[in-house]
Amino acid sequence: MFHLSKLKNKLKNLPDACGVYIFKDAAGSILYIGKAKDLKKRVHSYFSRALNAKTQAMISKIADIEYRVTSSAAQAQILEAALIKDVQPQYNIDLKDDKSFPWIRITDEEFPLISIYRRKKLQKNDKSLYFGPYTNVKLLRQAFKLLRKIFGFRSCRKLPKNPCLYYRLKLCPAPCIRKISSREYKKIVAGIKMFLASKYTELLDSLYLQMKELSRKKKFEEAAIIRDRINALSAIAQTKPEIKSPYESEDLKNLLNLEKSPLRIEAFDISNIFGNEATGAMVSFYKGFPDKDNYRRFRIKTVEGIDDYAMLREVVQRRYRRLKEEKLPLPDLVLIDGGRQHLLAAEKELNLLGVNIPIVSIAKEEENIYTLAKPGPIRLREDTPALNLIRKIRDEAHRFALKYHHVLRRKKMLYR
Repeated sequence: MFHLSKLKNKLKNLPDACGVYIFKDAAGSILYIGKAKDLKKRVHSYFSRALNAKTQAMISKIADIEYRVTSSAAQAQILEAALIKDVQPQYNIDLKDDKSFPWIRITDEEFPLISIYRRKKLQKNDKSLYFGPYTNVKLLRQAFKLLRKIFGFRSCRKLPKNPCLYYRLKLCPAPCIRKISSREYKKIVAGIKMFLASKYTELLDSLYLQMKELSRKKKFEEAAIIRDRINALSAIAQTKPEIKSPYESEDLKNLLNLEKSPLRIEAFDISNIFGNEATGAMVSFYKGFPDKDNYRRFRIKTVEGIDDYAMLREVVQRRYRRLKEEKLPLPDLVLIDGGRQHLLAAEKELNLLGVNIPIVSIAKEEENIYTLAKPGPIRLREDTPALNLIRKIRDEAHRFALKYHHVLRRKKMLYR
């Protein structure tokens, strides 16, 4: 029998985000898979209103709830359909049996056609591959547009003699005029199949190997196309909690010309309001994820008034003097929240300590990246993996610094 008290923490921690939720019974078997624009609201609705007898029977068996966050409602629909196809849950009757919903069809030919298709009844000789069904046509069309934007594919029923508008918009590689070989086109189709099956890790790994091989062969234009696919897919994959992507660190390594991927990154932020209760904070990320055991807080001791540069120098000096004295491992990269002058202030302290660590900064307003190698800022595209990683770490450092600043202010008010 279902006991709501056992699942209170699960329900409490559901995010206000779109994604897929999974209901499991006491044996760990999946009862039902559903999609939602807001996971918290949707899942809570099962336990806060009157339901029909069939749904009540399902609810009574729930012993665990899992979820996967997605970057969009359209992606949630793709993931939902892929999971249902694999698992065939007991209570997902509609998506298991209903033939009226649309599918994505990939034909079996030299240059496969990819289209939205209402599958009424399969023909005997139909060797096409079908993904779905999808219950929401609007979301399916959004997902189809996303697929076309990332991969580019043929959607003409018959190959024309001249390329269509999609080719000019760079949304189709024009197999009609042999701008792409059948072998290379089928690599694109293989990627689309993995995307529709929500196999993001395998897809990214495959694309990454393709990009490295093209770069090795000095086919840089083709490698850049694969890189752009990786960038777009990385942004999608990062919304899934179980995905651990190496591409952000690798992209950051290439951007900064580092000798190795920066697995351990430490980031600093200073928080003060008109110079009052000034604090410094450092967060540590390992392999792209927060390592909260290695977070550090610093109450500013040597600086009076408003001087962010001096405060930053104090915090950086205290952190790395200690690591040096205690002979502890240094990070692979230091990230500073600020502009070029902040970067130079932190670098000065590292030089005085005789500590050699690569260092970079990010300015809030324009999201400009500053390095020691270039006098001017580096501007990156919004979907660049390196920028995603830098912003994620910077935002966490800012949050942590602000939280400590508020703690000190409250203490001061209480003990006046």
